[in-house]
Amino acid sequence: MDFAWQGGEPTLAGLDFYRKAVAYQQQYAEGKTVTNSFQTNAIAINRQWADFFAENRFLIGVSVDGIAEIHDKYRIAVNGQPTFERVKKSIALLREYNVDFNTLTVVNDQNYDKGRETYQALKALGSTFLQFIPIVEVDARCLTPAKGHYSPPADAVLSPFSVPADGYGHFMNAVFDAWVKEDVGSIYIREFDSLLGTWMGYPASTCVQATTCGQALIIETNGDIYSCDHYVYPAYLLGNIANTSLVKLATSRQQQRFGNAKQEKLTQMCQQCEVKALCQGGCPKHRIVPQAGEKHKHNYLCASYKHFFYHTAPVMQAMSKIIQSGGVAADIMPLLNKFNSH
Repeated sequence: MDFAWQGGEPTLAGLDFYRKAVAYQQQYAEGKTVTNSFQTNAIAINRQWADFFAENRFLIGVSVDGIAEIHDKYRIAVNGQPTFERVKKSIALLREYNVDFNTLTVVNDQNYDKGRETYQALKALGSTFLQFIPIVEVDARCLTPAKGHYSPPADAVLSPFSVPADGYGHFMNAVFDAWVKEDVGSIYIREFDSLLGTWMGYPASTCVQATTCGQALIIETNGDIYSCDHYVYPAYLLGNIANTSLVKLATSRQQQRFGNAKQEKLTQMCQQCEVKALCQGGCPKHRIVPQAGEKHKHNYLCASYKHFFYHTAPVMQAMSKIIQSGGVAADIMPLLNKFNSH
């Protein structure tokens, strides 16, 4: 049984809250294996937190944007002060206490052209499990409630911190080029792992590139369950766990409709695209671009995904063949180095 603690900022609940949560887990586990993951800005982590995480084997996700000045552009404390140095010290504490951690980095308007530098900065922090997510945020002033749905208008304006439409692809390509030279098998990047799995015929391990949605339900502090953590709007409220079991809510017709809509509302452009099998239209929340002659809106990040999938295709194909022949993904590095030396 997996518990994923996130917020807001989960450390605000206080350490005693999690001590009590772990005690309840142990009391009611009934022989089941219980795991805890914890997504945090890491500002509040001290030795007491680190010791608790280590003792109870929490997996910590640290939100950090790699390059100090980029991180401090948007990740500032309530007093307006930068936070990078505090996060850096917290990561050092996690490493000192041998706490498993990964890093989550937002790709935005400030760092989309700094993929390699961001990757090197995260390596310097000691991260070996990385995730990169693009931020695409419609300006709240453009949103008008439509029966509780998320429904951006055709002329929606994005918030200024959003990544450019082709910027995420450029960022990921730069990271990939740095990673594939020397870090395959020693550093793990979620997006690359999922893509390699897809090339090998496995289902995508990330919801963004999965065929359907609906596997990332979210629970609020009052027990309300929503279809997805990106869709906490009235129309996507499934019910309350105090009144209905989680299994019933997760398998309800409403949730099935939500999940199937990912495929049912693809544009014709997506349906006919060469990389559809790798992309599956991306996250539905990013489908905000109207297209002439199309009933449904197109994904804002389409250009990025195409850049990324085409750029990585030759190496991904080669790695999948290596693995299927009994090798390991890291075997690609000497082959590439030999090829590039000629």
